Amino acid sequence: MLVYADGTSSGTVGGGEMEARVRAAAATVLATRTPTTLTYALVDPASGDPGVCGGEVELYLEPHMPTTTIYVIGAGHVGQAVVELASWLGYRVVVWDDREELLEEVKDPNVASVSGPISEAIAAYPIDAHTRIVMVTRNVMLDVEIMPALLESPAPTIGLMGSRRRWETTRAKLLDLGLDEAVLDKVHSPLGLEIAAETPKEIAVSVISELIGQERGGTHDDD
Repeated sequence: MLVYADGTSSGTVGGGEMEARVRAAAATVLATRTPTTLTYALVDPASGDPGVCGGEVELYLEPHMPTTTIYVIGAGHVGQAVVELASWLGYRVVVWDDREELLEEVKDPNVASVSGPISEAIAAYPIDAHTRIVMVTRNVMLDVEIMPALLESPAPTIGLMGSRRRWETTRAKLLDLGLDEAVLDKVHSPLGLEIAAETPKEIAVSVISELIGQERGGTHDDD
């Protein structure tokens, strides 16, 4: 039986109370992206069993999720390292930069490289709820220019590389432009786990590790 995120389903595991419980459990599996096994006795409803057919039934629930897209904003040294690692791990990868000469250095045929206005890039490669945005850009002014379009997207979070002071400066400028404070809460900065990374590849490891933790329900200490 397939159970979709909106609660509808295709197929059956027998109907009745047991199937109702499976539907409820499936919602949790989809939310946590964690498979689980359910075991029900079918003997005594008065004791909480979902049926009286006799015996026991075991059901395996496994989430089937769309492939996560890593949308890298900025194709400098760190951006290229993030692209390389994300692609190697099997993510769908899109990289944007307004400097086409940097995009020419991205040689992976599985990576979509796009330049031009950020709005056109998003139109060509739409952002959905399964997209993780990684901003490794070169300065505050570029962030202020492109972030409004990114904040309007369905992406659940936007990770911004840089110091807390940089984000405070960017945030203040975005507020001056009239952006809603609640919308800016989608931005997580500084991006990446604190592992004392120094090289672009080490920074890429810290960034992707944090994204994996977010997807798998790991924790992150902002202190």
